[in-house]
Order: sequence, then C-alpha cells, then structure tokens
Amino acid sequence: MLWADRRWPCRAAVPLIRKLTIELLGYLRNNSDSLPDYGRRYRAGRRISSAFVESAVNQLIDKRMSKSQQMRWDPQSAHLLLQVRVRVIDGQLRDDFARWYPGFPSNASTLSKTA
Repeated sequence: MLWADRRWPCRAAVPLIRKLTIELLGYLRNNSDSLPDYGRRYRAGRRISSAFVESAVNQLIDKRMSKSQQMRWDPQSAHLLLQVRVRVIDGQLRDDFARWYPGFPSNASTLSKTA
C-alpha cells in the first residue's frame, strides 16, 4: 500500500498544522526585508552560503575543545575569541579600542610606508 493511499491518521493535527503555517507566514511577512533573495544573489554570481566558513570554524573549535588537546578552550573563551574575530573581520576592533581608550590611534591614522 502506498503512503498516498492511506487516510489522514489524525484529524486533530489539521488545526495544529494550520496554526503553524499561519505563524510561519507571519514570520516571513514580518522579516521579509531581512531575508536574502538567494535567487538574485546566485544570478549575480555572489555567494549564497557561508557553510564553508561555518565548517572551518566548527573544525577549529572542535579541535581546540577536544579533551586530548594540551591547551583546551572552555566554551566561554571560545565565544569571546569568536566575538573578537568578527570585530576584526568587520574592521571595527580598532574603532572599539579608540572609543574605549581615547589616546588609541584610530583607523584614520596613516603609517609611513617604506619600500
């Protein structure tokens, strides 16, 4: 017997499915401005996934939090390190330091380059 030939097992599930569908549609409607248009990004040749970055981060964290490591991270230290790394990648860490320490040189300062 195919699954399509069976009767719906429980009519009580219909209201739950309806409620969950309405909630999903509400979420999509309320957050439509922040949801990426993956089709447009793909057609423009832009990246549509950050899975490779997430995989690298997960591998690094798994390796460093392993019990067999000599220097093991705890979850709080890993979280703090990732926060700092994100600020570096976004180019905002120096501005944070300049705000916290008024004498700290900002990103606008120029260094003389010698060849």
